[in-house]
Amino acid sequence: MNAATNSPVPLLEARQVSKYFGGLAAVNQVDLAIPAGEVVGLIGPNGSGKTTFFSCLSGLQSIDQGKIYFKGKDITRKRPYQLARMGLARTFQRLRIYRQMTVLENLLISRQWRGETLFSMLNPSHPQTQRRAQELLDFLKLSPLQHEYANTLSGGQRRLLEMGMALMPNPDLLLLDEATSGVNPTLVETIKDHILTLNRQQGKTFLLIEHNMNFIDDLCDRVYVLNQGKTLAEGPPAEIKTNESVIEAYFGT
Repeated sequence: MNAATNSPVPLLEARQVSKYFGGLAAVNQVDLAIPAGEVVGLIGPNGSGKTTFFSCLSGLQSIDQGKIYFKGKDITRKRPYQLARMGLARTFQRLRIYRQMTVLENLLISRQWRGETLFSMLNPSHPQTQRRAQELLDFLKLSPLQHEYANTLSGGQRRLLEMGMALMPNPDLLLLDEATSGVNPTLVETIKDHILTLNRQQGKTFLLIEHNMNFIDDLCDRVYVLNQGKTLAEGPPAEIKTNESVIEAYFGT
């Protein structure tokens, strides 16, 4: 989180984004700006619109109002595979891994090379794909498990695998949806260390949905708080923790 640049154009920007379901605003005129190199948290009570907003940013949900920009380009109507090729990847609150495939196979089929031909992109034996998978297995310390089926992994190991799958295309920005959910404390620290390494040594930018405030404190430069689909607060973690509106939204007092 020390790698932020002074670029005037945010890596990711949302302007007045709204998403409605049957007349109900799940996301209501939300603004967000993430400079390259930052680690940013997105928090809020259950049902506040965090995951819906993530789905809008990553192209899984179309938005009803507003604009979304990535690297200064309008991506409002882009599909997830198009965003992946541009350098934006995400994980999910409910794990999306191939449980009947091995750890290595999960990584191999997750690669989308930028500028690559379709045949090469879909060929898991491509030398670059094999090399990238082995690099990530080593980095995530999953190499001893690479030939194990994904359904045999622990919850934390599955989270690491999903992160590895998101990292396969070497994205510039990762949206992580509750990366510590169902993870034991030891592996929470492992995930945190990996994010710090990717941010500080490789310049990766992160947007994190997270309920673990210690995790947020340790990682994030800034935090956005959503409540009932609207932006309730934005600022450094220490400031957010003492914000009376945020405390009331979480605890009703």
